[in-house]
Amino acid sequence: MSTHAKHKRRRGGALKVALITVGVFVLLGSGSAYAAYRYDRSAAERILPGVKVGGIDLGGATREEALVLLEERADERLGESLVVRAAGHEWTVTPEALGVRADTSAAVDQALAVADDLSLFSRLYHRLMDEPVEGEKHKIDFAYDAASVRAFVEQAYDEIAVRPVDAEISMVDGELVTRRSRDGLELKVEAAADRIGRALSRHLTEVEIPTKVIEPEVRTASLGKTIVVDVSANTLEVYEGLKVVREYRVATGTPGYPTPVGTFEIIDKRENPTWYNPDPDGWGADLPESIGPGPGNPLGTRAMYLNSPGIRIHGTWSSSSIGTAASHGCIRMLISDSEELYPTIPIGTPVIVKP
Repeated sequence: MSTHAKHKRRRGGALKVALITVGVFVLLGSGSAYAAYRYDRSAAERILPGVKVGGIDLGGATREEALVLLEERADERLGESLVVRAAGHEWTVTPEALGVRADTSAAVDQALAVADDLSLFSRLYHRLMDEPVEGEKHKIDFAYDAASVRAFVEQAYDEIAVRPVDAEISMVDGELVTRRSRDGLELKVEAAADRIGRALSRHLTEVEIPTKVIEPEVRTASLGKTIVVDVSANTLEVYEGLKVVREYRVATGTPGYPTPVGTFEIIDKRENPTWYNPDPDGWGADLPESIGPGPGNPLGTRAMYLNSPGIRIHGTWSSSSIGTAASHGCIRMLISDSEELYPTIPIGTPVIVKP
């Protein structure tokens, strides 16, 4: 638009204001001030021209009419989809389902109150000339319910939560079971609720909520050593973590004195141990009360004591018994094997004896 045209437009606007102002003064001067006042009061129930709320021009609308228009707009907003994502999971919800509410009544109050900030002459001018009020743009306020958002997050928490798994070697129903460790996963509840709240406040259509990894108490790498004795095969395996690092042939208990099956641990270790007769009134009646270190010692040169009374992993001078059911419940090894194994096994090492 040319400068001349702009000046011409300004002059036209000024002339319009002047004409309506003169008209008002004429009304007042002619004794019609009361009529002007009554007109202003009767028109007060309608919003001034040009006043917008939520992008809707409410000019000329009554309170009831404006409420209908704004509630329709609010319903559109409340029905929009919000996609919530976390660790590969996805939920589609609406602001309304998350407890968001629109204060359309307050928005209409704001629109009607625009007239209160103008003079009588200005109000008459805008109403009589249907001249839009400049710069009067308002918004509908939306508020979300923190409890509803928190309830959604807790539901999502239950769907996404994965318990951490500890590394383990165990015996289940007579079978050896090995299990690798695995990280767990859960939502960061407070941070997730805050992030969804901000997304609702900003009218976003998608939001990523944070998770955290839950570490297991026992990782595969830190599982340490485990001894596994197979009575039926007469073998002893040493696990480092979940990997077999050594295997030995052993002797185990006879049918009359079976090696106990179950999960135990090493509670003591002895080099060149002294043997003490465990059953002087039974099978050991013909044996001395004790036998010191040396080739005749039934425990050999190394012994590791289990937390099962009288049961040990030890060397034997009777190498011919290895691979058979020959002991009174203990686990026998070749002298050389027991001396090789002994320094590698700490006290507290689990011992699993399977049938």
